[in-house]
Amino acid sequence: MSESLWGLPVDQVEAQLGAELGTAAVTLRVDDGVYPLDVVYAAAYAFIARCYVFLERDANRRLCVVLTPKQAADAEALRALVGEFANELLSGACRREITRQNRALIESVTLQAFGGAMGPPSLDELEAFDFTDEPFDDPLGIAQSWEDKYKKKPKPDDDGGAA
Repeated sequence: MSESLWGLPVDQVEAQLGAELGTAAVTLRVDDGVYPLDVVYAAAYAFIARCYVFLERDANRRLCVVLTPKQAADAEALRALVGEFANELLSGACRREITRQNRALIESVTLQAFGGAMGPPSLDELEAFDFTDEPFDDPLGIAQSWEDKYKKKPKPDDDGGAA
């Protein structure tokens, strides 16, 4: 039998939070109707630096997240992981919903950034554009490659009169 979280009876904790505290790990049962799989993945990813994260489905097909700290942790630290993971789930679900609501705006801004603020050139602008392969004027040498600009200069032959 696992220890209770926050002083609540184990059965009440499992019913409300879906969390079970073990000796070295904590298991959370996540309802994928409330938190989509991509949100669970994002929350799990946020923990991989400090925990070993294992995802599986239980007999009732609910997602089970097992968090095992990489450093030794006491019961209080394991309890804190439960709260932090729950907060990360809520944060991910909120970000997902904001993204869904603003998808058209995000796509519009992204298209403008890639397409340029002035939009595509008109046919008149394309007709007036000079597509010749003639070199352009580069008085500052900006278009010069690094190798050309800093190549080793040949040393002058130094005969020095030695025969």
